[in-house]
Amino acid sequence: MKRIVLTLAFLFGAVQAQAADPAPTYPAHTIPGSQLRALPKNADGRSYQLHVQLPASFASEPKRRYPVLYVTDGYWDFATVVASYNNLNYDKVVPEFIIVGLGYAGDNLDYGQLRAWELSPVRMNPLAANTGNADKFLDALEKQIFPLVERDYRADPAQRFVAGSSLGGLFVLHAMYARPTLFQGYIAASPAVVVGNDWIIGRAKAYAASGKPIKARLYVTGAEHEWPGFLAGIKRYQALLPELKHPELVWQNRTIDGERHAGTKAESYTRGMRYVFEPLAPEKGPSRD
Repeated sequence: MKRIVLTLAFLFGAVQAQAADPAPTYPAHTIPGSQLRALPKNADGRSYQLHVQLPASFASEPKRRYPVLYVTDGYWDFATVVASYNNLNYDKVVPEFIIVGLGYAGDNLDYGQLRAWELSPVRMNPLAANTGNADKFLDALEKQIFPLVERDYRADPAQRFVAGSSLGGLFVLHAMYARPTLFQGYIAASPAVVVGNDWIIGRAKAYAASGKPIKARLYVTGAEHEWPGFLAGIKRYQALLPELKHPELVWQNRTIDGERHAGTKAESYTRGMRYVFEPLAPEKGPSRD
């Protein structure tokens, strides 16, 4: 009995010693070649944070300027876009370019509330007073964000592209009509066309009536299993594109089969990057290996 008690005491002591040992710590995973840049609060009280991915040759080619892809909702979509870009660049179907995810500085943020303020071009509903500020966000891009990226990261001001999903996709379409010279390519993944009772469709028709050109490439997707009413709005816009006949705009529509609203992002961004960057691709067509 004494031996059993001693054994139990020994084991209990060993368990206590184990429990007292601190848990091992490991370094956090980061995306190689990426940076976070928190910007000073701007005139509208917005505190932006940029998620920046630099091309592999950035350090070794200090005089080179690069195209840049701006991505809305960077806190969600930056990693997805970077992963797809790395694969596409390896296959030489897109050029080297900088990726800038657009987000917000701070902790424990309500991304839903923040993004609704600036990604919607019109009030989202009669009660949503704190929405509809997309033009102010475009101002911030032009006056605060573009100058910084083009100065500090040698981004080419003649080769800007933009991508976004849902409200971000609506913002992409609005940017194309509101300030058509800002970007040379647009990726609208599952854009929220239904906001404001198809407000963006009315905007598109008004722009088409002006006869002004849009010198750009546009890629628009919806997901097969979106909410039916939401997808119907996207299809209305997609069906309208051939009728609008925007001079110089080259576009492509796609429905991502088998996916719901958020699941469409990976394929939408991958195919969208291939499409909008196609004129700059090092190689075109199937692999030559």
